[in-house]
Amino acid sequence: MNIKYFIQNQILLPRLKKSGVLAVYDPDHLYHELCLEMATEKIRVIDTSESSIESREEALKTLRSLGSDRGLEGMLVYVPANAPLSNEEKQVDPFSLYSACGNVFPDGAGDEYMHICLKAKPDHSTEIRRIFKENPLPNFAVIDALGDGSGWPNLKVILGVESASDILFALLAPSDRQKASLKENETWVSEARELFETCIGLKLITRGKTWLSIGEELWRFLLYSEFVFDLPESLPDSLSNVPRAPEEAKHLVEDLCDRLRNDRRTQSVYIDRAEAIERDLDLPAHCRSIKDLGVRDTFPFEERSFLAQSIDALRLDETDRVRSILERHKHSVWIGKGESQAQWGLIRSALALCEACDDYARQLPDHSGTLDDMIDFYIVRFREVDRLQREFEQSIADLIDAHTIMDNVVEKTRNNYRKIAAKVHDLFIRHLETNGWPPLGRLANADVFDTWIAPKLQESGRKVAYLLIDALRYELGVALEKQLSEDDSVELNPAFAQLPTITSVGMASLLPEAGKTLTLAKDENKILPMLGTLKLAGVNQRMDVLRNKYGQRFAEMTLVNFIRSKKKLPETVELLVLRSVEIDSQLETAPEAALRLIHDTLKRIRVAIHKLKEIGFQDVIIATDHGFFLNTHAEVGDVCAKPAGNWMIVHDRFALGDGTADTANFVLSAEHLGIRGDFGQASGPRGLVPYRAGELYFHGGASLQECVVPVLSIKLEERQTEPQKPKFNLSYKNEAKRIMTRLPVIDVELVSKKQIELFPQQVDFELLLEAHDKKGNVVGEAKAGDPVNPATGTITMKPGERIQVTLKMLLEFEGKFTVKAMNPKNFALYCKLDLETDYVV
Repeated sequence: MNIKYFIQNQILLPRLKKSGVLAVYDPDHLYHELCLEMATEKIRVIDTSESSIESREEALKTLRSLGSDRGLEGMLVYVPANAPLSNEEKQVDPFSLYSACGNVFPDGAGDEYMHICLKAKPDHSTEIRRIFKENPLPNFAVIDALGDGSGWPNLKVILGVESASDILFALLAPSDRQKASLKENETWVSEARELFETCIGLKLITRGKTWLSIGEELWRFLLYSEFVFDLPESLPDSLSNVPRAPEEAKHLVEDLCDRLRNDRRTQSVYIDRAEAIERDLDLPAHCRSIKDLGVRDTFPFEERSFLAQSIDALRLDETDRVRSILERHKHSVWIGKGESQAQWGLIRSALALCEACDDYARQLPDHSGTLDDMIDFYIVRFREVDRLQREFEQSIADLIDAHTIMDNVVEKTRNNYRKIAAKVHDLFIRHLETNGWPPLGRLANADVFDTWIAPKLQESGRKVAYLLIDALRYELGVALEKQLSEDDSVELNPAFAQLPTITSVGMASLLPEAGKTLTLAKDENKILPMLGTLKLAGVNQRMDVLRNKYGQRFAEMTLVNFIRSKKKLPETVELLVLRSVEIDSQLETAPEAALRLIHDTLKRIRVAIHKLKEIGFQDVIIATDHGFFLNTHAEVGDVCAKPAGNWMIVHDRFALGDGTADTANFVLSAEHLGIRGDFGQASGPRGLVPYRAGELYFHGGASLQECVVPVLSIKLEERQTEPQKPKFNLSYKNEAKRIMTRLPVIDVELVSKKQIELFPQQVDFELLLEAHDKKGNVVGEAKAGDPVNPATGTITMKPGERIQVTLKMLLEFEGKFTVKAMNPKNFALYCKLDLETDYVV
């Protein structure tokens, strides 16, 4: 198809037929002849080149005839001038009427002469750009001389594609069928040589006639060309002789590279090729002095450079720059490598936490006037900072190889959190000294049972589950509420923990009438909670309180045992207590490593609630004994000496006894802090520090994080019909069966409605992704961070969506395992993928 015919039939004629009127503006007289040739009995062409007055009269007459002359279908007005752009220009132009009531050409950048030529002859884009670079208005004969686009017939047949771009793509990453066809004959080789030179300026050096030898040279030429095109700085002299494409081929080169990186079928091939080319050319060494590598990460060493740039920007508080780098590289092919994904995830978490610290530091003065102001500020806003800090620390724990490059990020971010947390805590302690604890007019933890449980049990036959979750701090309660509210009606309320915020006292405060009768007694060197005259030395004694009060209406067990048990509860049970201590015990022993396990408890809570609904329970109340503060930013010297006096230290953050306050410690009457019993005074550090150095997990003391806790009341809805089972597909590296990294990236796809008619397109589905060994033990979990909810460990997907999820394998595990996609409500299996480890030591 010659260029004149293309313009007439593919551009002008469709617009003319659409509106009946077309105004063509052509100051260079490029389209004059082809416009005149479009005149027929049904189409009238008015040429305004000769006489403006006569052509205006003729144009008006023709326009009037369009409505009455059935033989006339359209009119084209040719104007040898620039099209008017402003309203003033349109008022002066006598022919703007026709563009207003019809169509106009040119209309936008797509109608520029060069772009029209590129559309007409896409296989010759590089040559066209070269021609226009030399001459901005080449005549039609020059463009037509490029050929009619029907070249390379053997390649088209062998590869089963049409355009030059698709041929190049297929030669770079042929399918098995295409590889077999290329091996069968060599007729395509000479065409390939011509195609390469015509489209991207590659003159093949290899004399080989196989796809392997030609493909290797093509890959190196293409990727190196994109690297050079994107390089803002001068190319090192040592690389100046490496063959690369001319500037005119830039668009095609970048398009091909983008396709190779973005197509999941070719991503792994791209990664292998890029890594090999980087090694062969020794690019990191040659480019060591280059500071700006552009915006495209063609090679893996560039991704390292961009990571370093984001770290440097974060250090300098250039948050907009960090965000720009993150946005630009969030879909990078190198993020498909689990190790890189973990590092970028840390940057993303650090940015979110740093920005939140800055935002809430600005808001703090407006929300710190009273104790109530401080509490409201915490439960509505500042608890988000705690969530982001937990997720940030979780990201650090997810780094298998602790790179020193991340040290600055960790130090900077922890220091930001340390500063804002210290400011908030200092104000809180001042209000605590003045107002005491718990705050008046608000729900004390010691009143939770009498407020939320006891009234429900007055109704015979009403089944209530009471979940006692140790160390469920408020921000985790918010995360749990968001998750549970998808299935049932959930009400989240803040409650205020009993001081000191330790498990034995906190769990005792959740018993009946604790608000009236709970006291603390001295028992040698320990604190002994008492409910009236009953000594509550441990969990058995606490459960006996409920057992004695409710008899056969009461049952209790651990949360884990309830989920695993297949035994039916007695029909008489109307109060079921489920206990969990995992969060507290894991954080007590190894706080930095245990963060990623918090979601284990939350997912068990969800499974338990699903089971409770199935066995006829109507209500669930979730409560906790205390919260916690993560002191991962602790430095040498972050310790407090206890005040002068006679004190019993409680969990390194609180003291009971008698003594004198000092600059480092508050000392208040025990009654002022809601503590009844054998102790006259209570003391604690004014700062977020312990009485013993090295503590990373705080509870026991007085801080918003330790004292403000969630209470969730869940009204279990009638069980609805379960939606049909969604269909998930799991794959790893184009069907590979061995993983060579402890951070493998799994492709997860939720089959769309177009493929199966199972569910409406707008419905989201949630899944849990885990790796299990042959005994069913969990040996790998989805790494927290987008797209994995850090609090729950679950993934939410839309039909038709396909995502990549990084699994974090246990360091000590090796062997065969199964990746399972499961329903997080009941652990029902959606699909699975069998793999095995093949780590490179």
